Amino acid sequence: MSRSTISAFELSRLFPNEPAAMAYIERRFWPNGAICPKCKGKERVIKRKDGFYSCNACVLKFTVRTGTVFERSHIPLHKWLVAMYLLVTARKRISSVQLSKQIGIRQASAWFLLHRLREACGPKLSMLCGIVEVDEVFFGGKEHNKHMKQRVLYRKAGKSFKTAVIGMRERGGRSRAFTVKGVTTTSLVTAVRQNVLRGAEVHSDEYIGYRPLMQTHVHKTVNHSKEEFSRNGVTTNSVESMFAVMRRGLHGVYHHASQKHMGRYVNEFAWRLDEGSVERHTLDRLDSFLDGAAGQRITYRTLIA
Repeated sequence: MSRSTISAFELSRLFPNEPAAMAYIERRFWPNGAICPKCKGKERVIKRKDGFYSCNACVLKFTVRTGTVFERSHIPLHKWLVAMYLLVTARKRISSVQLSKQIGIRQASAWFLLHRLREACGPKLSMLCGIVEVDEVFFGGKEHNKHMKQRVLYRKAGKSFKTAVIGMRERGGRSRAFTVKGVTTTSLVTAVRQNVLRGAEVHSDEYIGYRPLMQTHVHKTVNHSKEEFSRNGVTTNSVESMFAVMRRGLHGVYHHASQKHMGRYVNEFAWRLDEGSVERHTLDRLDSFLDGAAGQRITYRTLIA
């Protein structure tokens, strides 16, 4: 076995069936024994057959799937692990069409599975600190490729259907990206103050919307209009490289992402930069994925509402 990664064949040998995958997930979620997802107790939890547990304290019957992205899914757990493996090892992501062929499920089921996994990639609550680069980007395609009714020229007040995304990347550390309603001063400043520790150093371009950050952060800028991309260590190149990876994935693999689901797509890209680095062993990346899967659940009704 390689020191840095494992092949799909080796993964199938590690988790050949659902009981093996279930045992692996249980060890990750419950290293000291099964815990009831409702009352968080484990003293009165009894193991049943076929992976089921019952809590005599709150009279709940549950499995390791309960309260996770796997809940109420008919897809076997070892196929879930293969899907997670493919998502973290694919160079430019994996589409639902390709995933459906790889693990033998319907395309619609693969689409739902991928969105569940993207839900597990949601940003953590910890604040970014140190030097944080901030920038914004719009996703939604070129205007001349759109239908005539959707082009900016034919919309009232010149509004576009593109989705605004703000990205933040800690120098040598974590990444974060999410959609915003617009790139107004209020939305940009609020987003930064909610995610970057007060007093931290923030690098951005000279867009006027970032100016109020001087009141709460050490704000430094570079002037892109004068082709200034780095000055005395002040740059936004790292966060722009994150956007470049997003563009390649969205255009080359997914081809289209609606405004409704864009937030989950950018979660996936940001998570891969943090936890999905090829410098980490594949099983370590799978462990990080499972940690995010706990406590996260999205239903199909919510997804298509």
